[in-house]
Amino acid sequence: MKAVILAAGYATRLYPLTLDRPKALLPVGGRPMVEHQLERLAEIEGLDGIYLVTNSKFAGSFHDWAAGHDADVQIIDDGTSDEESRLGAIGDLDLTIREAAIDDDLLVLAGDNLFSESLAPFADFGREKSAPALGVYDVGDLDAIRRYNAIELDADDRVMFFEEKPERPRSTLTGIALYFYPRSSLRLLREYLDGGNNPDQPGLFVEWLYPRVPVYAWRVPGRWFDVGSKETLAEADRAFSSPG
Repeated sequence: MKAVILAAGYATRLYPLTLDRPKALLPVGGRPMVEHQLERLAEIEGLDGIYLVTNSKFAGSFHDWAAGHDADVQIIDDGTSDEESRLGAIGDLDLTIREAAIDDDLLVLAGDNLFSESLAPFADFGREKSAPALGVYDVGDLDAIRRYNAIELDADDRVMFFEEKPERPRSTLTGIALYFYPRSSLRLLREYLDGGNNPDQPGLFVEWLYPRVPVYAWRVPGRWFDVGSKETLAEADRAFSSPG
């Protein structure tokens, strides 16, 4: 299994904190955010390669960080330098698969998502299903769902409904930027992009995928943090600074 961390955004909502520093390197609990993710990935048995895809503006920052922390991560520069030219999360994932010649099961997570519990059970879940899977989290608020996506599952946790930015959500369960793709499904990413579909939000690929092949959901235990604003950054920092 390989892992890809998506970190090619410009995090304009966090300006001025991210004018000269990528979001994934902002401190949370006294350490760069990405180091908490690597800690979770290190718990996964059989993971033998981690790739972090970023943009040209921040590639140097990630290389400096990796060299200074002996981080066993391969940095991939997507060649973009601003919001107008960016490839989008799905485009960046496709680029990473092609440049790194990935031909294994793949775990994908966004560089601004943090977890209080291990991700090893998620990897085991995906392997057991031998099918695409995504992490889901109950945000407990229908209004909040409108900022994310709405998801409905059957009794076997198979995705039966998925909609990005729903106007009338019926559930508080949302799919988050945590994905497992078995090797056999990687070709479908290229099929999605070749069809002219939106290369930006990674959930759009799931929305396209679930009517075509079985996609399963894994309920994220503990707490999940989607660091997209100064408020959520401060919340994550408090949580990861607390003993235990």
